[in-house]
Amino acid sequence: MPRPTRLLRWQIITLVLMVVGYSGIYLCRSNLSVTLTSIEAELVAQGYTGDQARIWMGRIISLGVAAYTLGKFFTGSVADFLGGRRNMLFGMLGSVLLTVLFAFGGAAPWFTIAWFGNRLVQSFCWTGMVKITGRWFSYSAYGTAMGIVSLSYLFGDAAARQFMSWLLEAGLGWRQVFWSVAGVLAAISVANLVWLKETPRKIGEPEPTANPLNVYGRAADDEQRPPSLRALLVPLLTSPEFVVVCLLSLGLTLLRETFNTWSPTYFKEVVGSSESEAARQSALFPLLGGAAVLVAGWLGDRLGRGGRAGVILGGCALTSVVLWLLGTASFTSGSLVPVWLVGLAGFLMLGPYSYLAGAISLDLGGKRGAATACGIIDGVGYLGGILAGESVARLSIAYGWSGAFQALAGVAVLTSLAGAVFFWIQRRKVAG
Repeated sequence: MPRPTRLLRWQIITLVLMVVGYSGIYLCRSNLSVTLTSIEAELVAQGYTGDQARIWMGRIISLGVAAYTLGKFFTGSVADFLGGRRNMLFGMLGSVLLTVLFAFGGAAPWFTIAWFGNRLVQSFCWTGMVKITGRWFSYSAYGTAMGIVSLSYLFGDAAARQFMSWLLEAGLGWRQVFWSVAGVLAAISVANLVWLKETPRKIGEPEPTANPLNVYGRAADDEQRPPSLRALLVPLLTSPEFVVVCLLSLGLTLLRETFNTWSPTYFKEVVGSSESEAARQSALFPLLGGAAVLVAGWLGDRLGRGGRAGVILGGCALTSVVLWLLGTASFTSGSLVPVWLVGLAGFLMLGPYSYLAGAISLDLGGKRGAATACGIIDGVGYLGGILAGESVARLSIAYGWSGAFQALAGVAVLTSLAGAVFFWIQRRKVAG
């Protein structure tokens, strides 16, 4: 068997560092979801009613998503001009600091400020990784490479939730959980600081080629940085294909953020799970989603752009069916059917979702603007994700979880329509 080339060995090292690094970010993101009911209980002890505490936490979550959204719109361009490695390290180290500061707080305003800052600095990381991936991998492997990188927010999220469930079972309070995950992320940050490289040129190897059909053309392939901000933005913003991908991101991010945030609370209130059980059960959504991302990434590289569009359309349509079942079926306390339906939604939804700020961003942006494409696509998506906080909290209070899931099923149907338009555009391009 031939030995792997030096470039291949470093590609593997780069993927491992990015996957572990962004998994560490989820330790300092999913920690709020996992400990949400404990923090709500602390607010109730301070004099808030249960509903007031729920709405306050929903507001904190929404403001955090708003900070993450804001960051997405400029961190991609920062990565395209200054490099993805700087983005990655700044986001990781900033998240460590702000997670510790959150845990030192004792009131809702302090929690709000710390969480807003935490999500803002975290927005630097994903765009940085997309930039690095575009430098290290050929366009023929974008789907597979980004599928592996996407494991960081799926399997990594699942592992983070499992780790925190162990901490809770060991008797740690929510503050001790926050301090523990900050310590783990700090250690991971040091490893990335030492070994993560911006480009194969740092080890004396050439960079692989970008997709020749990107909006900038072949001339942008060997650029170290874009010539101007205008040259970076205009080709993307005037592309109909790019606009439709942004609409897909809007719907799918709202759905994903809703499950990421509220599934532990849903399992506690509907299934009757304990806090640690709900944390463990909520890991099924990203776990099955991770399997779907690997399959979708592999298929995307082999079926081409038309194939990715078909996966997106089918996944969105089937997700709407699952959400309607969650909103209309009756479940007895202790039933695990809702847990498996949430997991199935993750399997159907997260494969298509992973394309948008991953392989499709690289296809559209090439080496010049992949991070910018990713940032805008993700930023538009998180405009929808903002609604996953306070809006879903109010829906669950006013109409119960059944009404909330019926509303989300409607979002999935509208997203499917955008998927149909994208499929039509891709079929025309393939035919042309």
